[in-house]
Amino acid sequence: MWRLNKVRHKAGRTGGSLEELRSKRRAHETALRQARRDRQLVSKRLLLNEDEDQAEITVDAASGQQDVLSIFNKIQHNGPEREAELKALSKALRDPSAQRTFIKLENSLHLLVGLLTGSNAQCRLQAARCLHELSHSPQSSVTAACLPATPYLLTYLSGQSTKFAELCLYTLGNLCPDSDVVQEKLLAQGIIPALANCMENQKHNLAVVEAVGFTLSQLLQAKDAAEKIVPMVLASSLPSHLLSVLSPDPEFGLGPAIESAWCLHYLTSSAEDNRKLVGCGALSQCSSVLVSLGGAVAEGIREEGLELLICPLLRCVGNLLSCCPVEDLNTHVGDVRIVASLCTFLQAYLQTQPALARECSWVLNNLTGINTMVIRILGNIAHKKKEFCLQLVQLGLLSALCATLKMADQEMVTLSLEVLYKLLVSSPQVAEMFAGQGGVSLLEAIQYNSEGEMRRRATYLLEHHLLSY
Repeated sequence: MWRLNKVRHKAGRTGGSLEELRSKRRAHETALRQARRDRQLVSKRLLLNEDEDQAEITVDAASGQQDVLSIFNKIQHNGPEREAELKALSKALRDPSAQRTFIKLENSLHLLVGLLTGSNAQCRLQAARCLHELSHSPQSSVTAACLPATPYLLTYLSGQSTKFAELCLYTLGNLCPDSDVVQEKLLAQGIIPALANCMENQKHNLAVVEAVGFTLSQLLQAKDAAEKIVPMVLASSLPSHLLSVLSPDPEFGLGPAIESAWCLHYLTSSAEDNRKLVGCGALSQCSSVLVSLGGAVAEGIREEGLELLICPLLRCVGNLLSCCPVEDLNTHVGDVRIVASLCTFLQAYLQTQPALARECSWVLNNLTGINTMVIRILGNIAHKKKEFCLQLVQLGLLSALCATLKMADQEMVTLSLEVLYKLLVSSPQVAEMFAGQGGVSLLEAIQYNSEGEMRRRATYLLEHHLLSY
């Protein structure tokens, strides 16, 4: 099936300690993503070098105590050791105190930007690594110092090196949420078209696609995103690119699909009018992926992190349904398999992920136009055999009918009474179960508060099948 975790770049060395480091990083990223289920969350992400062995990683932890000034002075002298010194600096900058010391040094960022734009490819990469370490800082003063580098980071998104583009993307993504000033400068420098072009050019490199999704999601969570950012994104090619990677890749894993789904969620919850997204197939595609995931869950496949993809897809569908005319639901949502998938998620995650179950219930509630289609299909199934009726009762149809009998939609209530009749005539035990769920009072309410066909059906059921209750 799908793998949530992946190796970003081929490791140069192997070992239990390195794998433990990777696992901790992935667990941290999973926790950050998981927190998005209940609230919007901006988070910083550190892209570690996966070719470091345990000895080098141990040095990283202690290197923050080294003399950053000494390393900086060595880098200033153009020599054969500059690349190694830059690498040492990037490790030292993982320590917050070293970060603060470095940005206070005169011309420190000027030197890094100069190396970032220089002719030495390895020095460019190590300079970018230093900037990435600084962008991961929780201190706004540290990240603000990186602003002179953003135009060049954006330029490199169109370069040939996918590894370098990925590093630049995560650096930009880390900088996005720090302040309104940073966001305004990035928008003015063209980050939206740069992300769109990068996704178009690198659409076959899923590591880069995932990084684009991360950076875009950081932008879309800005407090004024609805006014300043969402319209720019909707006017670009990004929505169609996001939709194209919603289906998880069986080899790469869930990452790109998760990031894309959250971006679409932020778009659908922030845009004033979602008709454009519906028009470009967002509702259809999100529903289709949910159907596919529902089938996997029904077969017992519970891939780690799968709920982190299901959640934003549910929110997208729920938000998009609100702007989709009822008569167009069949076109955009498709057949009733989406309802079956939602019920599958409810059953699978009710105990372990109650928040996700609530999302499913909300989407089901928004699917008002499809309710009549579902009840008709259930009625047809019940009409086939008495055994089918009993199976539907065992699956919880009576409790569902108790809910639909309370609806204001007269057609839904009438159809529900018809299905209820077929269930009651199938077995005496059904009447007892229905009465035990408060069904008699529901029918009495319909009998006294309605007229015509609904009243006649309710009265008949009470007098001929529920009289003793």
